[in-house]
Amino acid sequence: MEAALIIFALMVLFAFLGLGAYATVKVVQATKRGVDRTITQARRTVEDTTLRAKSFGQVGVTGALAQLRLDLRTSMRSTQQALHEGVRLDASLRESIALFERLSAHGHELDDELKRLEQDPDRARIAERMPDLRERTAKITQAADSLRWAARDRASRFAQDDLSDLSAQIEMESGALRDWSRESVDHLAAAAAEWDAAQPVHPGHPVQPAQDPQQGQQQAAPREQPQKAALNPAAPAPEYPWQKTRRPESTT
Repeated sequence: MEAALIIFALMVLFAFLGLGAYATVKVVQATKRGVDRTITQARRTVEDTTLRAKSFGQVGVTGALAQLRLDLRTSMRSTQQALHEGVRLDASLRESIALFERLSAHGHELDDELKRLEQDPDRARIAERMPDLRERTAKITQAADSLRWAARDRASRFAQDDLSDLSAQIEMESGALRDWSRESVDHLAAAAAEWDAAQPVHPGHPVQPAQDPQQGQQQAAPREQPQKAALNPAAPAPEYPWQKTRRPESTT
């Protein structure tokens, strides 16, 4: 019995150790991903700052290459952010993201080529290739801009349609609320008049005229006509065996 308890305790201990190790690995991986994202973001910021400085501070081929890289990276990053934010609300943007991923492959290839050309000492040959490089950069950035603005226009149209529907519903509700008070008074007045007309009228009690809340005029309720006397006298009341026998009236 003691051996079984010891084995059970060891199994529980190993299970806790395994869970602890698994949780530790997950935490380390999440921390590593966070650190990697931070490092990547910092590297991008440094590269963008360097490219911006080169595009403004240098002339000729070096400044032109820096400006192409800066335009390409800015357009691609903005489009990627817009599509990934929009797909959370509109699942149809997944197809646009797939197209953007294909476009990103061309963008990364061009960015790597521009980066290599920045370190190439043959400026004359680079100058000959500049028209082709500008054309390729323009095609990629225009395609990325088209996807980004299409996604934004779609989100804006959805927002406008939703706002229009909401405004129409509010107008209908407002109209219903304004008519509700008048309809309630009319229904209450009609119900009161019907109730008064349905009440039995006893002879000798005059009927009060009904009051109309809208017109302010008194309407006399019809009085019940007295029942006409029967042509034949009433039949004698029936006698039942459980009733007492009437005593004969005394003649004296």
